[in-house]
Amino acid sequence: MSKAKFSSADSGDSVKKLLVRGTELLHRGDAEQAARLLEKAYELDSLNPDVALNLGGAYILQKKFGQAVAILEPLSQLEPYNAMVWTNLGAAYLGNPILARDEEHEKAIAAFERALEINPVAPNVAYNLGLIFRDRREYERAKFWFQQAIQANPHDQDARQLLARLMAMDEEE
Repeated sequence: MSKAKFSSADSGDSVKKLLVRGTELLHRGDAEQAARLLEKAYELDSLNPDVALNLGGAYILQKKFGQAVAILEPLSQLEPYNAMVWTNLGAAYLGNPILARDEEHEKAIAAFERALEINPVAPNVAYNLGLIFRDRREYERAKFWFQQAIQANPHDQDARQLLARLMAMDEEE
């Protein structure tokens, strides 16, 4: 009986160590190595929201969008009020923006909007919505979201430049 308790505690320590190291690697930009560690942690504890969130993020960075969705969709049910889960899920749904179809756009928009319901200044979410609407040639909506991105982060030079280009297009017409 004590052996089972030891194994469970040992497993928890392993998950924690794998999560910490995997997260460090993510912050350093090594998504591939981070994913390997986080996959081990996920095998040990698939209900750990931090493990799942970071593993989903590692998959997104590796452009393994389907694998990210498979991790993040169930997590969105476990953590429905976590804006970062919805932000990452939106990125996973969107995948490669150039190749994204209308269906992926719609799912990404819904996930990003959910993130903003939870946290109106969730990092990069308004900017990503601006990009989607720009790509869909819905320029008024794109301008709105780039303005929101600038409000959330006044130092967002990309959003400023994209907004300026859209405004210049209006002047040319």
